[in-house]
Amino acid sequence: MAQIKCVVRGAWLVAVLAAAPAAAQTSLSIYSDGRVVVRKTLPQALQKGTNTLTLRLDNLDPATLFSPDSSVTVVSVVTRLPTDRAAALQRAVGQTLTWVRAGKTWPDTVRATVVTVNPPQYKLADGRLVLSEPGEPLFPAEMIRATTEANIVFDAARARARTDFAYVSSGVKWNANYQVVLGARALVTGAATITPEAFSADSAVVQPVATAAPAQPKSGYGGLVRAQNAVALDAVMIEQAVGETHIYDLPGRVTLERDVPVTIALFPRATTPYAQEYIVPGVLPWRGDFGPQPTDPTAIPVQVWYTFKRARGSVFGDRPLPSGTVQLYQPDSAGRVQLIGEAEIEHTPSGKDLRVQSADAFDVTAERVQTDYNQEQLPPVRRGLPNRQRVTASYRVTLTNAKPDSVTVDVRETHFGTWQITESSVPAEKLSSSETRFRVRVPANGTATLTYTVRVES
Repeated sequence: MAQIKCVVRGAWLVAVLAAAPAAAQTSLSIYSDGRVVVRKTLPQALQKGTNTLTLRLDNLDPATLFSPDSSVTVVSVVTRLPTDRAAALQRAVGQTLTWVRAGKTWPDTVRATVVTVNPPQYKLADGRLVLSEPGEPLFPAEMIRATTEANIVFDAARARARTDFAYVSSGVKWNANYQVVLGARALVTGAATITPEAFSADSAVVQPVATAAPAQPKSGYGGLVRAQNAVALDAVMIEQAVGETHIYDLPGRVTLERDVPVTIALFPRATTPYAQEYIVPGVLPWRGDFGPQPTDPTAIPVQVWYTFKRARGSVFGDRPLPSGTVQLYQPDSAGRVQLIGEAEIEHTPSGKDLRVQSADAFDVTAERVQTDYNQEQLPPVRRGLPNRQRVTASYRVTLTNAKPDSVTVDVRETHFGTWQITESSVPAEKLSSSETRFRVRVPANGTATLTYTVRVES
């Protein structure tokens, strides 16, 4: 989008408009999948009737170009892509080019006329023909298009003082990253990183867009921001909802250079209360019956979960969070922050607490063993229906805590259909129709044992 040349025709003809980059106003909406909605305003008046402009535009999808001006219609778009070697040779048919030939000690040149490209036929100055390229061609600059060139015909219902149009492009992505430092409260920061891969723009208004679609894979960019193009983090994005998307407005204007990431804060740094949980996932299948299990105890992971409060009326709670990566840090004994976990989050509406699983516990471990199993047939509810089946199984979960402080571990069981906990050594709490938990207190440097029996009918 660096240079724009406009040729305006219609019932009248105007010479080439050589607009400086600052004269064209550009705004961008960037999506995480690499698409970009480009909106441009040119200081070019349109006369009532037919107007033709020739523009140089990066990565234009011509089928998407339209005018947001209700008085202007895009009649046609003829697009010519950047020139590659094959296209340049084809355009040079009938012309004499200079060809560079790599000699043994020094490259030399030869003049030859392009007769045909396929099959290759090239005429030397003495009239002889060669049936392969006589070297590497040197093309005149006017034969080469560096960017996509679009010839656009507009129809204006009335004269307009400027030209507005929009289209979809590609080649730039963005992703959100959050850093959480754990202490008595959580210190939370978040930023969006925009990574132009095959796209550039000069002094544009930029809006990253968050949609409810699944998060896209990250680009290969590892997160190191080029200092000269990083936006100061004391300036933050302004957010607004448009339809079922959320738009984040970057402050000021941004110049996007290829392969130069830009990072800006999503919200002012905030503190919030949080809770840590240790959770042992259940052993029951979500649907259907289950059978006897080995009599030897099986080690099972103890998941570590964090819930960060996002109360309404707070800086952290009032902003919807785009999907991204949450990195959890905690200071060591010398005050140096250490990365202790990382998790992906989906789009989180304003006011909804942020809940992430960071990792599996290191010092809190668990083993589960099935201690009893019984399967029996039950008569049908009424004649004509199949027999029912009841499975009753007992389990023992041994929890070990190597920490110097006691911890509470939630042991969960989740199952669909008709089921119940018939007995347990720790009270069973019914969280929903499909999930039950046991809250087990494990002493410092000690162990605790949970036993329970579950009955499932199908």
